[in-house]
Amino acid sequence: MGALVFLSWRDEVILTLVLCASGVTVGRLLVIRAFHRTGGIAQTVPALKIWERRYAVLTYVCAALVAGLNVAVLPAHQPLVHLATVSLIFTFGAGIVSRNSSRPKLCLIGQTLSVLPVSLALLAHAVRDGPHALHAQFFILEAVILLVVAVMSIQSVRHLYQSTVEHLTTKHDLGKLARFDPLTGLANRLLVRESFLMHAASCRADQQIAVHYLDLDGFKAINDQFGHPIGDKMLAQVAERLVATVRAEDVVGRLGGDEFVVLQPSVQHPDQAEFLARRVIRQLSDAYRIDGTEMRISVSIGIALAPVHGLDLDGLMECADGALYRSKAKGKAQVHFCDGGASGTNGRAVA
Repeated sequence: MGALVFLSWRDEVILTLVLCASGVTVGRLLVIRAFHRTGGIAQTVPALKIWERRYAVLTYVCAALVAGLNVAVLPAHQPLVHLATVSLIFTFGAGIVSRNSSRPKLCLIGQTLSVLPVSLALLAHAVRDGPHALHAQFFILEAVILLVVAVMSIQSVRHLYQSTVEHLTTKHDLGKLARFDPLTGLANRLLVRESFLMHAASCRADQQIAVHYLDLDGFKAINDQFGHPIGDKMLAQVAERLVATVRAEDVVGRLGGDEFVVLQPSVQHPDQAEFLARRVIRQLSDAYRIDGTEMRISVSIGIALAPVHGLDLDGLMECADGALYRSKAKGKAQVHFCDGGASGTNGRAVA
């Protein structure tokens, strides 16, 4: 468009604007290509910020050049040329909205740089005497139309940005709901399984994964006596104590009701698993104070070791569950290791 105007007028200002715009366009393409060749969105946050600044600066320069071209052609009263250059503003604005709606700041500045100088120039030009009737009115109308379209574009960006944020927030919430227990915030069965598979894949030959199966002793009586709201508060406190007791690399999950699981990777000897289990029993057996009432429960634990008792999580859970109920049968607040393979249900008591 600018090249056609230059060929028609042979104006050096127009030529300078066209050459600068061509350079900026090539620069934007090179920046986008270099961004993808260096890793795209997989790069570090500081690197992404640098790429974002480069792209934004080139976009702002392009917007200013579009405005400059429109201001440069105003003195010549050639409606077709003027219409063609003004169409560049609408094209630029449409491109901004369609490609950068997730960058509201970039869109706002880009639209302002491309529209505001031209609108002000149109209003200034309107006060001059023109060769045609209604000269001032047409230029004022054009300035108003430009401003209205710019505002509408910015409103569209705002709407698209809010919709994108809401969509991502919903997606994040659904993803979290699919992997975390809503009451305690602990991992649910799906996340426990994913964590086990991850640790099993990276586990060294001299290391084991301890699967602790926990069941609260005396919880049902409290739930029946005080009601489910109190029971839910106790479960939340149990979850907090479990998280505070284990290591950062351990995974604590709630299987449902008053049943929990702890995955303890990097175990080199069964004594490490027993030590953690006994620490859990001590922590969960301390008194709870809920709504001003002191309450007490305990916990029984069964432990299975991978790969000693197998590498299938379902089999390990079944094995640990069998050891757990032997703990309950022996007086509760105890820990047992399962004896057989992953499908076994016997437990070995730990004195």
